[in-house]
Amino acid sequence: VQLQASGGGLVQAGGSLRLSCAASGRTLGRYAMGWFRQAPGKERAWIGGTSDDGTYYANSVNNPFTISIDNTKNMMYLQMNSLKPEDTAVYCCAAAPTRYIYSSSDYYDYWGQGTQVTVSS
Repeated sequence: VQLQASGGGLVQAGGSLRLSCAASGRTLGRYAMGWFRQAPGKERAWIGGTSDDGTYYANSVNNPFTISIDNTKNMMYLQMNSLKPEDTAVYCCAAAPTRYIYSSSDYYDYWGQGTQVTVSS
């Protein structure tokens, strides 16, 4: 499966963005899907994921982030509200060939190119 994240940009603190992850090649229903982000100078961090097993979020994600999936369009979304400057990062989506959600990037075999999110104060 090929993945492509989009929807990033520059937003003021308190604003919202919706990121999209487009999948091609195979249907998303076959995979556990995850969102990750990597801030400058920091390691890549799991935000959350979704599969037939449910939708889960990292405890460290304090902002109201919501992951959704539209299997009819083969798309996954990350709605981010009340953004803060510390949310500035490159965001990317990934797919794991399993129905279980994992927070470790080691389980994800397919990665899309990231999209930059910059939150100004």
